[in-house]
Amino acid sequence: MEQTYQYAWIIPFLPLPVPMLIGLGLLLFPTATKSLRRMWAFQSVLLLSIVMIFSMNLSIQQINSSSVYQYVWSWVINNDFSLEFGYLIDPLTSIMSILITTVGIMVLIYSDNYMSHDHGYLRFFAYMSFFSTSMLGLVTSSNLIQIYIFWELVGMCSYLLIGFWFTRPVAANACQKAFVTNRVGDFGLLLGILGFYWITGSFEFRDLFQIFNNFISNNEVNFVFVTLCAVLLFAGAIAKSAQFPLHVWLPDAMEGPTPISALIHAATMVAAGIFLVARLLPLFIVIPHIMNFISLIGIITVFLGATLALAQKDIKRGLAYSTMSQLGYMMLALGMGSYRSALFHLITHAYSKALLFLGSGSVIHSMETIVGYCPNKSQNMVLMGGLTKHVPITKTSFLLGTLSLCGIPPLACFWSKDEILNDSWLYSPIFAIIAWATAGLTAFYMCRIYLLTFEGHLNVHFQNYSGKRNTPFYSISLWGKEGSKISQKNFRLVTLLKMKKNDHASFFSNKIDENLRNMIQPFLSITHLGNTKTYSYPYESENTMLFPILILVLFTLFVGFLGIPFNQDGVDLDILSKWLTPSINLLHKNANNSIEWYEFIKDAVFSVSIASFGIFIAFFLYKPVYPGFQNFDLINSFIKIGPKRIIFDKIKNGIYDWSYNRGYIDVFYATFLTVGMRKLAEFAHFFDRRVIDGIPNGVALMSFFVAEVIKSVGGGRISSYLFLYFSYVSIFLLIYYFFNL
Repeated sequence: MEQTYQYAWIIPFLPLPVPMLIGLGLLLFPTATKSLRRMWAFQSVLLLSIVMIFSMNLSIQQINSSSVYQYVWSWVINNDFSLEFGYLIDPLTSIMSILITTVGIMVLIYSDNYMSHDHGYLRFFAYMSFFSTSMLGLVTSSNLIQIYIFWELVGMCSYLLIGFWFTRPVAANACQKAFVTNRVGDFGLLLGILGFYWITGSFEFRDLFQIFNNFISNNEVNFVFVTLCAVLLFAGAIAKSAQFPLHVWLPDAMEGPTPISALIHAATMVAAGIFLVARLLPLFIVIPHIMNFISLIGIITVFLGATLALAQKDIKRGLAYSTMSQLGYMMLALGMGSYRSALFHLITHAYSKALLFLGSGSVIHSMETIVGYCPNKSQNMVLMGGLTKHVPITKTSFLLGTLSLCGIPPLACFWSKDEILNDSWLYSPIFAIIAWATAGLTAFYMCRIYLLTFEGHLNVHFQNYSGKRNTPFYSISLWGKEGSKISQKNFRLVTLLKMKKNDHASFFSNKIDENLRNMIQPFLSITHLGNTKTYSYPYESENTMLFPILILVLFTLFVGFLGIPFNQDGVDLDILSKWLTPSINLLHKNANNSIEWYEFIKDAVFSVSIASFGIFIAFFLYKPVYPGFQNFDLINSFIKIGPKRIIFDKIKNGIYDWSYNRGYIDVFYATFLTVGMRKLAEFAHFFDRRVIDGIPNGVALMSFFVAEVIKSVGGGRISSYLFLYFSYVSIFLLIYYFFNL
């Protein structure tokens, strides 16, 4: 076992040869490297698979022996300063390594087909492999300086991947926004690291925790300064894990390819902030008020993310705000001291969210056959619907991921979210009410995404209408009857439909865009694998894209059983608690979390009831009664014109505007921060030119004019100079005489 741990240093460096060889090949042999590009995808998957097997082996040994291994060697030694470099293998490291590798392998396999048409195929896999290397280096780091180095590499990789299609201005702006926002948190992280080094004189986690705890127990620290340093450390996690108020980069990060969204939102960048807080929890837990601050940020993010997801039309942005809300649950659990619950939800959410993002990528991939490559169209749920019979595998897997995130048993997120909700009652009733209400909102917006995408709740469908029902509104499918092409006659029929001009877009009823008729094409010829085919309806993705989705379905179904908190007939079924025993003992807490069946069922009934209520509301509002008729129209038919209708419309539109406009937080930043910084820069520029440079320039100019005047006075005669001299002396003496009278 000791020998296995000694070779753990290869974990972060094993995927590194792929980006290095790709870069070298493109530099020296560009033609050959591009012609053999599929080989690099195979190598990426192979090397990451080796890391996964190695990580699983370490995890099994840790579960059996509850061991922790650390190896360091000196990097910089100068008098009293010593900086070490090494790796730390503990339960947190092994859990994160397995998450990164398993989700990373699925994303790489998926990307091989998803990105096959892209000219940046090789660049994509080089970035992905380096991203995996950076994240694995982060989770195996043994000190704060090493973490900061890999922390910045993760930020750099996310910048490159979010802006992968950098020729699109939207993508370029999105990666810049992510980079700048994360620099705010990273600067705070650096200051916090330096502050704790000043206090303890060490960067190593083991020494840092021990020295700091001794200082706290002996009351030898300034608690104001310590709290400030802890907040600065936490600022890095706020930015990386998209917590309020530095969450604004996350929805814009959807401008990158969908596989990148799956990796960032499941197991890499956003998980880095949760990992950092979990790693430093022995430090935070002994500092007064910092745990309350962490839980406060978490509960705000939980509710804000859920409300902002309610009205999103872009399927990836809706899932992005869902990620933000679920990360808030994890941060809330860490702030409450529920270490096990936070990591359990990190595991279950990673696989469920990876499944949802890859499923959304499959949907987008299918929609591109109809509207062509255009994110505003192929990712817009308003233009989807009725996909069930066309993409049944994607639909079923997406439904399972949706139900898991809603907290429906026995799927993965049910077990972890239920623990957090139950722990919140013991911590704060107010936080508990918000957390439980958000669980209902989660079920609502996730089912809304599913119904809009697959069940076809649209005002307009594009398929032949049989005419059996006499309604003023036709229902046509966007892609026609299965196996049929949209005729020019039917296309003209679509453009002649009477649109509701005054229908306000809301998250209850979707507005029909005036440009919708321009988005629809009578037919579309697609060149796929050398064959030109004409499609008028979407089709299921290829097997290489479906295989990772099906594997993630298995994880979503069964990974929740890893942390079943039951003890049946003396047999402890809670593998996760046994796995996390060394880390939980470091927090001086009890690792045993076992409860009886009837207690668990009693606690779970309420959470499942709330989730079911959210699903019912979403189903009632978004499931069409018959083609062309929305259930929201039922509400309108009961609420007549009058004060009640006006109040109802104001509430409805207010909620929609809040959600669709991202809570006006981006507008606030743009108005007060961006514009304010520009005005401050303009003032600084003015002050620099007119005052700082103006004073010496003014003195020089004055000297120039004085010299010109004096030059004109000089005539070269000694008598004139003596006359002026005596005149000045006489005037000076007279002034002196009168002032001294």
